[in-house]
Amino acid sequence: MQIFELLKLIRSNIELLFWVAALIALGFSDPTQTHFVLCPLRLMGFTWCPGCGIGHAIAYLFHGNIAASWHAHWLGIPALAVLLYRIVTLSVTRYKEYT
Repeated sequence: MQIFELLKLIRSNIELLFWVAALIALGFSDPTQTHFVLCPLRLMGFTWCPGCGIGHAIAYLFHGNIAASWHAHWLGIPALAVLLYRIVTLSVTRYKEYT
């Protein structure tokens, strides 16, 4: 019975877990290194995408390099703020549900 409760807990918190894991991964990544990308436009051969660089921008922010973050993508700072707001909102909601 405990495994089903654990699965239900994970399923109800999947968005929260996803955003936290994504930000942790960006915090530990090296934004100066090129890596495999999941951008569908880039994978189709387009050289420009409106969202490409946001991950690098957030990683630069975690490393304290604001100028490089701005250069990678100017929406990196607002995107990080929105993600942090979403994580806090989900956490508070879940905390209120379980207390």
